[in-house]
Amino acid sequence: MTAQFTEEKIQEMKSRLAANPDCSVTRYNLGVHYLALKDFETAKRYFQEAIRNSPDLAEAYVQLGGIAMHEGDLDGCFSYNEMASKVRPRFAVPHGNMGFVHLQRGDVDNAIASLKRAVSLDPKFVQAHATLGSAYLMQSDIDGCIAQSQKAVDLEPNFGPAYNNMGLAYLEMKELNKARECFEKARNTGYDVAPEIWQELEKVQTDQDG
Repeated sequence: MTAQFTEEKIQEMKSRLAANPDCSVTRYNLGVHYLALKDFETAKRYFQEAIRNSPDLAEAYVQLGGIAMHEGDLDGCFSYNEMASKVRPRFAVPHGNMGFVHLQRGDVDNAIASLKRAVSLDPKFVQAHATLGSAYLMQSDIDGCIAQSQKAVDLEPNFGPAYNNMGLAYLEMKELNKARECFEKARNTGYDVAPEIWQELEKVQTDQDG
């Protein structure tokens, strides 16, 4: 989607909004297009206006949570997603996002609970499966990490973070060939495997060979 196309859509939606000023969906869509232009402040304003008109518009809360995350505001991100989960309890995305925030805070148990909720509501939620794999790894549940990460790549074969998680799990188990294979797959998707991970892999390989 080019910037010119986005600008044209914005003008089209502004005309639509002028004809129907109370339309929350149009305000929401304007917010999405301003996000595409990385105009976060204008996007935020339209999402907030959409919510004022339609307090049950869960997607708008999620978008505001995403902007808060972009700004480094974990509390704001969590709060907006919590609101989204309350107005639409069976919407998987806010549960996944709350799980991510819990994980960033180091609250692994609550992260796992939120992420399990997310994947139970949407079994094809790739990001939630991968983040749950990360949570299991932080909990030293190596088998859980591998199983959950595998679910993510079964759904999306080019999802690099899940391969990276599996690589870390296999590295923990000293299964170096499997670890290397996973890290290579992660790199092939365009994911940047941290240099220190490759160094650790080589160090463990040298120790085993020696």
